[in-house]
Parts: sequence; C-alpha cells; structure tokens
Amino acid sequence: MNGRERILAALWGEPVDRVPVMLHNFLMAAREADVSMAEFRRSGKAIARSFIRAVDIYGYDGVVVDVDTVMLAGAVGVPVDFPDDMPARSHEPLLTRLADVPKLKPARVEDYFEVRAAVEAVSLLKDHFKGDIAVRGNCDQCPFSLAGLIRGLADWMTDLVEGPEDLVIELLQYCTGVTKQFLGLMTEAGADILSNGDSPAGPDMISPRMYRTFAQPFEKKIAAESHRLGRPYILHICGRTDLILDDMAATGADGLELDYKTDMRLARQRLDGKTTFIGNIDPSGVLALGTPVLVEKKTRELLEVFTGTPRFILNAGCAIPAETPSENLKAMIVAARSS
Repeated sequence: MNGRERILAALWGEPVDRVPVMLHNFLMAAREADVSMAEFRRSGKAIARSFIRAVDIYGYDGVVVDVDTVMLAGAVGVPVDFPDDMPARSHEPLLTRLADVPKLKPARVEDYFEVRAAVEAVSLLKDHFKGDIAVRGNCDQCPFSLAGLIRGLADWMTDLVEGPEDLVIELLQYCTGVTKQFLGLMTEAGADILSNGDSPAGPDMISPRMYRTFAQPFEKKIAAESHRLGRPYILHICGRTDLILDDMAATGADGLELDYKTDMRLARQRLDGKTTFIGNIDPSGVLALGTPVLVEKKTRELLEVFTGTPRFILNAGCAIPAETPSENLKAMIVAARSS
C-alpha cells in the first residue's frame, strides 16, 4: 500500500499493512524549510515546498495542509494580526453585540488570501505526489469555533447562556455556510480528506449538554457536506474530550483527531467500530520537549492500546510545535514502522 491508500483504508476501517502516520506539522515543516509564517500564509508554493521536504525527510503517509486557526475569521472580516514568524491570531471580535448578527455581510472565502494559498497548496501537492501520499485539506474552523471568533470567545460563552437563542442559531447557520464554502474549494483542489477544528467546543470550555445543543448539530452538517462532496471527514476538538466521545462519533466524522488529554484507552473502548482514532501523542511535553527515548515509549504505549484495529492513524494530539527536534519526530515514526 502507498501512503494515501493506507490513510484512506484506516478511515474506512479496512485492513492496513502497517500503522498509518498523518502529521499535523505545518509549523515544523515551515521552520525546517526556512519558510517564515509571513511567506507560508501567502504562498501556496511555499506551503507545498515545506510539506514536500518534510515527507522526503520523515517518510510519513498523509499531509495536513493547515495555515492557522483564523483563516475563515479573517475571510468574514474579523480583525486579524499577522506576526512574521507565528501563525495569525485574532484578539478582537467582529460583532460586539449579538443583536448585530442579521447585519453580517455574505462572505466569499475564495477571495481571502490565506484561503487561496491553502487551496493552491493542496493542488500543488496532489500534482507532486500523484496519489502516493494522502493530502488532507484542513478547512479551518467548524461553525461553533468560527462564531466564537466573530463574537469574541468570552461574549460567545455568555451568548450561549443568555441568548437570545434564535440569534445564536442564526450566527451558527451563517458560520455553517462559510465553512461549507471552504470544504468545496478544498474538494475542487483535489484534497483526499477534509477536516475542521472545533477547539472550544470541548468540555474544557462548555458542558456536554451545551455541546450537543450548539456545536454537535453543526458539526453533523459539516460532516454530511463533506460526504456529499465525496470526501471522508475528520473532526478535531482540543482538550479532554472523554465526556463527549460518543457525541463526537455521532457527528458522522470518519476520524476524530483527539488531544493528548483524552484517555486513549477510553477512546478505544468508546469509538471501536464507529470511527477512526487519530492522535494523540503530546505535541509539547513529549514531542517538542521530550527525548527520543520518551517519544518512543509514549508511541509504543499508544500503539499497544490500538493493537488489533485498523481504525487508527498515528499523529500528535494537536499541531506539532515548530521547535520540535527532528530526532524526536523520527523516533515516533520509527516506533510506528517497527510495530
């Protein structure tokens, strides 16, 4: 099997010849290719060059094309900062009042420079790898997270409690349309897999009941749209997701990319036969700050838990830091290849 076949088989629950590896390593790939974040976010060619180099060095199976966590926010008008060598970030809301949701302007995300760069990168990577490596187009934020950026996270948490609920839902529906646009663009570019993050939707931020009310229904819509487009779908939520594992599986996502805080043994038990587990090595405490010996130990512990199921893809639990030592990433991959 080649890398693309291996990743897709794992997402479909079919047998694989060895443990698939799909890395969320855009920060590290850019750093090692001597590409600044300023160049990375503006140039599809720079993004593609960074990932091609990383695959050549580490020999992994699936590329995750990602730029930062505020692409769609910027596309709809949220104020965004662009540090030269850090991912873009947002500190201010677009809407200071929930009552202004009906005034939101229609968005064309294809006009936004970061979205164009990410889409171009997917196309270039597909042309380069010619079907040997899986290319996953990460379509930035799910509707719940995007709504939090539009309103500002603190005010968004208040909105969920105080409402009015009809405006909360209207904002989530607006964000669903925006996210769907990105899915379509990535599909047209040739992405093999589509994905989104919904980081503040986990129990670290909101209750499971609130997740089921305000986040999960819209994650279901995004997963269904990905399937309508003919692509498998992956959902990522940060933090400890133990309390919502069943709910996340019920979104219809083909894979769940879970943070290192999630109990991997519980995840194996709750997700078995429902969806593919992706993760969940600690990106900071183990990969970035640990030793190759520690990385190998933690990788083998994870592999042991998922022995006997094809529905497993090795990755970090979240984005791999730029400063991660090369020998640590190699140790993780060698452990997988020798299992």
